[in-house]
Amino acid sequence: MKQILFVDDEPFILEALQRSLHSMRDTWAMRFATSGTVALQLMAERPADVVVSDMRMPEMNGAQLLNEIARLHPKTVRVILSGFSDLEMIMDCLSGTHQFLTKPCNAETLKDVVGRALDMDEWINNEKLKAIVSRMGTLPSMPSLYFEILKELGSPQATLENVGVTIAQDPGMTAKMLQLVNSAFFGLRRQLTDPTEAVSQLGLETIKSLVLGIHVFSEFENKTDGELSLQNLWQHSLATAATARRIAQWERQESNIVEESFTAGLLHDVGRLVFIANLPQEYAAAMKRSRDEQTPLVEVEKEVFGASHAEVGGYLLGLWGLPISLVEAAVFHHSPRQCRGRQFGPLSMVHASNVLAHERAEGLGATLLPQMDYNYLGQIGMWERAQVWRHIPGEGLFGRSAA
Repeated sequence: MKQILFVDDEPFILEALQRSLHSMRDTWAMRFATSGTVALQLMAERPADVVVSDMRMPEMNGAQLLNEIARLHPKTVRVILSGFSDLEMIMDCLSGTHQFLTKPCNAETLKDVVGRALDMDEWINNEKLKAIVSRMGTLPSMPSLYFEILKELGSPQATLENVGVTIAQDPGMTAKMLQLVNSAFFGLRRQLTDPTEAVSQLGLETIKSLVLGIHVFSEFENKTDGELSLQNLWQHSLATAATARRIAQWERQESNIVEESFTAGLLHDVGRLVFIANLPQEYAAAMKRSRDEQTPLVEVEKEVFGASHAEVGGYLLGLWGLPISLVEAAVFHHSPRQCRGRQFGPLSMVHASNVLAHERAEGLGATLLPQMDYNYLGQIGMWERAQVWRHIPGEGLFGRSAA
């Protein structure tokens, strides 16, 4: 039985939670703690699979608690529940939290989020995937620069200029980032010459996503399998990210969903990167077989390797401790109906944008083109809206032609 720990300094809130989640008593072993100190004691006795903590608590707030749990129990999925918009405290828990929830949060939403968190936990601790990954000598690591940016954002003196200075300390990353942001892909009207300008023009969330993407692909930039170059895969990932961002903006999603969709698009095929870098000959053969037999690549991957690139990518992002929405977008971008969630979000945008990016490009060792799952889009009420996504105007990431 899965272990769930709820933390709040108000006993009546915990009692209300216990009543509202009574129907889950045969599925979850639920424990309740009235402080961060008590929560850590319970975790020491028996680590929880998921911890849901309120943000504002005396002595040890939710950010401090989840950061400590991340250090002591890195396999635990961590969810923060916040009823206010204290930017400094939110920034404090960026590196220690998988999911943010806004209060008031009803029982059904909480059940859905915890259920999705447990699904993610299954991917991280899946023995089959662990066995597959153990065959691979090299996995991309989470870039230290990403953590430096998070640390800077959590500082009371955080400014865009300071974030730019942090990035500038890595000359290789600076050069690649400026090369990318000055390309036609971004559609900016003037050349940017330093990281601070890039942060100011593109925004912190986009910059954080690019740090992740550039770092991961740079680790394997000299690898190729003869069928699919990493450069082509990088271009496809950028195109998917940009299209996901445009769809999210077109559908008037909140800014955090827009940026999550961009990040999810950038990282959705990281599993293919892992296969190409570690098993190039076997992966080239799998792509050839997919093409020759007209069988979807994900099906061939499962038969040959025991798991698809989507599953391997989700496993890696889960190990990195990235948000649940990014893990789901990687795991289910070819099969969104298999995801527990049934709401329009980053997975929906990435599923659609991956299809559109494949339709518009060649050079990906083309097997069968992935298909839009209109059944799934109908289930989330977006079937009619999806008909126009192919015709959303705009060039470049920000919908402007390059100058």
